[in-house]
Amino acid sequence: MAHRGPPARRGRPRGAGRSAAGRSALAVERRPVKPARGGARTRRDARGRGGAPSPDALRREALAQALRFESPADAVLRAFFRAHPALGRRDRGDIAEAVFDVLRNRRLYAHLAQSAGGPLEERLLALSRARRDGRLEVPALPFAIRFSLPDWLADALIARHGLEEAEALATALLETAPLDLRVNTLKADLAAVRASLAAAGIEAQPLPQAPQALRVSGKPALERSAAFESGWCEVQDVGSQLLAMLVAPRRGQTVVDLCAGAGGKTLALAAAMRSTGQVFACDTSAPRLLRMRRRLERCGATNVQPMALADESDARLQRLHGRADAVLVDAPCTGTGTLRRNPDLKWRTDAGDVARLVAAQRAILAAAAPLVRPGGCLVYATCSLLEQENDEQVAWFEALHPDWVRRPAGEVLQAQGAQLNPEAIARGLLRLLPHRDGSDGFFAVRWERPKQQREPAPERSPSPAILPEG
Repeated sequence: MAHRGPPARRGRPRGAGRSAAGRSALAVERRPVKPARGGARTRRDARGRGGAPSPDALRREALAQALRFESPADAVLRAFFRAHPALGRRDRGDIAEAVFDVLRNRRLYAHLAQSAGGPLEERLLALSRARRDGRLEVPALPFAIRFSLPDWLADALIARHGLEEAEALATALLETAPLDLRVNTLKADLAAVRASLAAAGIEAQPLPQAPQALRVSGKPALERSAAFESGWCEVQDVGSQLLAMLVAPRRGQTVVDLCAGAGGKTLALAAAMRSTGQVFACDTSAPRLLRMRRRLERCGATNVQPMALADESDARLQRLHGRADAVLVDAPCTGTGTLRRNPDLKWRTDAGDVARLVAAQRAILAAAAPLVRPGGCLVYATCSLLEQENDEQVAWFEALHPDWVRRPAGEVLQAQGAQLNPEAIARGLLRLLPHRDGSDGFFAVRWERPKQQREPAPERSPSPAILPEG
């Protein structure tokens, strides 16, 4: 369940066609969306001289596949590049940049392309080139078209932030996301990682928001660097690092990462605990947990126990009731805070998905709370910008658990050296926004269970309806 949205931490479109009633909230999945209209050129039409596809034809073919929205865009491109092994790193980068730019600006480009002729992909790519070259003139248009958002999401952003801030946020969501690293303190410190990266020609600057965060300049071949290969650092958005910091685990504790996915936050928790105690990394996807095992070997964490669950009622999870010092629920969500990285999410999600995700989040929270020992903490987090998945879930949980105490996020994070915008930690919550905080959009709250507790208020069983992780 890790990150997120309809394609993900976080809900890839696996198992389409299965009944919602037969899926657990820990295994949120995504229905395929109807293919995009517009014809891709056939392989024969896309051939250049000597029978090899031309660069333009390859871009059109890759875009046509992405616009079907049958899988997340990054998965589509990985498969496309495997099918075209002769493409070099620069060619792959050019194709990926073009495809992701069209996905970010799809609604605007589709509107502007109406007056032109030719295959849809060709028109969209021409507009993308014009924008990236600074030649695209955009007339006055409605908010949702100008910022390439579905109407339901545009309306939600304006209602939450007001028009002026919504415009700033929507502008930021159209930008390319930065590359952030977390220093793995089990193996190195920040200075050593920076020096190693610099020796490889990679510039990385510290970020004030998190003490182990670095932001990399440009698009280097990071995976080939000695620092990365040796497990000295992990790719992780600074906002995601703050979610793990909000758990604030201590050495020797028992921690449950209930939606662990491929383990980004799990690794951060393990490092904070100096590989002592135990981290139960739970997920319903065995492949994701397998990827986590590889990462664990590279980073040197020895206190993590991956746990593949059937659903949130799995007997192994029940055995952890009342034992956890801390539980992290990085819940499946719409992923609207990650649109810079996953622009196809906004075209693969609709308003109906939000309601199903809200039900799934409540089911997971209902399963998570009993795991926390008296005096322990529960952190609920999403990478969503929507009130239904954030503030309204806080109100729902606190109504059911009036004795649980909301611990101010700023207090916990600043004690660890985090320097944050006051607006990001208002009301005791953590709310990160791309245009204001430079990270992906994240939301989190930390509750602490009282040492002496009365029975929680009665609740109706949450719907097991499920959707994509975020």
